[in-house]
Amino acid sequence: MFSDLSLPAEIIQAVDKAGYTHPTAIQANAIPVILDGQDLIGASQTGTGKTAAFALPILANLNKHGALRCLVLEPTRELAAQVNEHFENLGEFTNLRSTLIHGGVGYGRQTEDLRNGVDTVVATPGRLLDHIGRGNLSLDKISVIVLDEVDRMLDMGFLPDVRKILNKCPKNRQTLFFSATMPPAIQGFADWALRENPAEIEIGQRRSVPDTVNHAFYPVASDQRDDLIVALLQRTNFESVMVFTRTKKEADTLTREIKKDHPYSVTTLHSDIPQRDRTKALQGFREGRYQVIIATDLAARGLDISGVTHVFNYRVPENAEDYVHRIGRTGRAQSEGDAFTILSADELPFAESIERFIGKKIERRKLDDFPYLYTTLLEDAPARKKKKAPPRLRRRRR
Repeated sequence: MFSDLSLPAEIIQAVDKAGYTHPTAIQANAIPVILDGQDLIGASQTGTGKTAAFALPILANLNKHGALRCLVLEPTRELAAQVNEHFENLGEFTNLRSTLIHGGVGYGRQTEDLRNGVDTVVATPGRLLDHIGRGNLSLDKISVIVLDEVDRMLDMGFLPDVRKILNKCPKNRQTLFFSATMPPAIQGFADWALRENPAEIEIGQRRSVPDTVNHAFYPVASDQRDDLIVALLQRTNFESVMVFTRTKKEADTLTREIKKDHPYSVTTLHSDIPQRDRTKALQGFREGRYQVIIATDLAARGLDISGVTHVFNYRVPENAEDYVHRIGRTGRAQSEGDAFTILSADELPFAESIERFIGKKIERRKLDDFPYLYTTLLEDAPARKKKKAPPRLRRRRR
C-alpha cells in the first residue's frame, strides 16, 4: 500500500483520487530511496509508473511552497507536458506549484509563472536555457534534479545542453537518473552527473518484450510496403493503432495514403507539426477521436497512452532498443496487444540485430490472399533457378 511508504497524508489523498491502489515495482523500490535523499539510477519498462515513482517522493520532500528547488528535464515537449500534469495532480492537496517550460509556444505564460514563483520546473533543455539567458530563473537553489529518458536525450543531441544546465546547479544536490539503456556515453555522463555510489534499481529486463505483446515480422517486397500496411489495417480488428515511421516525410505520405480511400480517423505526430496541433493530435488519440496515429519516435517512449491495441512499424527500427520501446506502447497494464513490423530485404540486418538483442527469433507471417511480389524473404516463394556452371575446359596433353 502507498500508505506504507512514509508519504504524507496530502500526497496519499492525491494518490487515492488518482485511483492508484498498490505501488508498482519501480514505485515500491524507488520511493524510499528518493525520500532518503540518495542519488538514483533507475530503469524500468514503459508503462510501469516511473513518473509517479519520482514525483511522489519529490513532492513529499519539497513539503511546502518556497523557492525553485526541483528541476525535471525531458527530451520532448509531450513528455514534459505529461510529467508536469503528474506533478500538478499528485500535488493537488499541497500548496506546491509546478510549471511547464518547452519550445513551440510563446514565452508569456511561462515567464509569468516563473516570476510568480514555482517549486518545480519540468522542461526541455533548449527552452530552459533560453529562460536562463533572459534572466527569468536561477538554478542556484535546486536540491533535486530528474534526468528522464537520458538515452533519448543522447539520441537527440541534448547532452551538451544538459551539461550546461547541471553546471548551473548546486553540486550538493540529489540527482535521479532514468535511462532505458546505458551505452558508454551515457555511463560516462552518469558518472559525471551523480554522486558516488548511487542506488541502482532495475525493474524487468531492459531487453525484453512484454509477455502481453504478440509481435511478428511481415516480409514483403520493398515496393509493396504501403499496400501491405494498408491491407493489415483493413483486416485487423483494432480499437486504436500507433503506426511508427522512420521519417517525418514517411509519416505525412502514409497519412495521406490511408486517408485517401479508407474510413479511418487518422492523425499525425512529428516534430515539424506546430505544437498546438501536436497537442490536439495526442489528446484526440487518447480520447478516441482518432483511431490511428502515425508518428515518428516522438511518441515511442514514456507517453501515457492507454488502450493501444496495435502497433505497426512501417519499417524495421534501426536500433534494437527502439523496437522494444515502440511495441511496448501496446500490451500495457496487463492487457494483450499486437505489434506488426513490415520487413523488406534491405532491413534484414536490423531484424537480426533485434532478435539478438531480445534473445529470441521473431515469427515471420504472411497475410492471406495478399498479391505478394517475389522476395527471398517469403518462405514459400518460388525458388530461383540455379544457373548452370560453365563446363570446365580440359587441357590437351601435348
